Amino acid sequence: MNVKMTKLLVLPGSAVLNFIAVIILLGLAHTVQSELDDVTTEVYSVEGKVFPPDSYGTSNWQVATRVLVNGGDFVGFLKEDGTFAINNVPSGSYVVEVANPNYAYEPVRVEINSKGKYRARKVNYIQTSQVLQVPYPLKMKPLNRFRYFQVREQWRVTDFLFSPMVLMMVLPLLLIMILPKMMNDPETRKEMEQFNNFKYDMPEVSEVLTSFFTGSEKQKPRALKSNKKRQ
Repeated sequence: MNVKMTKLLVLPGSAVLNFIAVIILLGLAHTVQSELDDVTTEVYSVEGKVFPPDSYGTSNWQVATRVLVNGGDFVGFLKEDGTFAINNVPSGSYVVEVANPNYAYEPVRVEINSKGKYRARKVNYIQTSQVLQVPYPLKMKPLNRFRYFQVREQWRVTDFLFSPMVLMMVLPLLLIMILPKMMNDPETRKEMEQFNNFKYDMPEVSEVLTSFFTGSEKQKPRALKSNKKRQ
C-alpha cells in the first residue's frame, strides 16, 4: 500500500516546473497589484472657508449651503465657522462651487498633482489659458444675491405726464396760450410779416410735368427759326 502511494505522489519533471512557474507568476501579479493599489489609493482633501453674506447675520446659513466638486462628484458640508474639508479626492483638476439658494459665489478651480501639491485659480471659460491664482486654502465670498422674480414697476407721475395722450392734449393748449403773447411782441410781428410777404419763384408741379412730357421747350427754337425765314 505504501509503494502505491509513493507512486501516485511522484510527478513528472515538466509538471513540477510548470507548477513552480504558475506560483511565481501569481506572486508577481500580487505584488504588482499591491503597488498599483498603493499608487491609486493616494487621496487628498480640498479645504477652505465660505464667508456668509452680511444680511444673514447670525442665522443658521450653513445648513442651506453646500460645497460641490465637479458639479456634485464630491459634496462637502460647512462647519459652524464656515470651514469645510472634502476628503478622499484623488489627484486631478476640479471645479469647486458653493451652492446656496439665495447668494451666488465665484467658482474656483483646484489642481492637485501626483505629489500632493495644490494650485487654486479662477475659473475662466472664455480664456482658458489665462491663469489668475487665488490663495489656498480657499476663501469663498458671496458675489451678489439671486433674483428669481422681476421687480414690479411702480406708478410714477412722470409716466403719466409723458404719455402720448397727455402730450397730445397739453401741447396744443400751450401753443394756444403762448402764440398770442408772442404776436403782441413787435419784433416777432415784423418777422412774421416778412415771412408772409416773402414769395418763392418756384414753378408749379403741373407746369413742370407738362413741359417735360410735351417737350414745349424744344418746340420754341423751331418757331423762332420759322419766323426768321419769313422775314
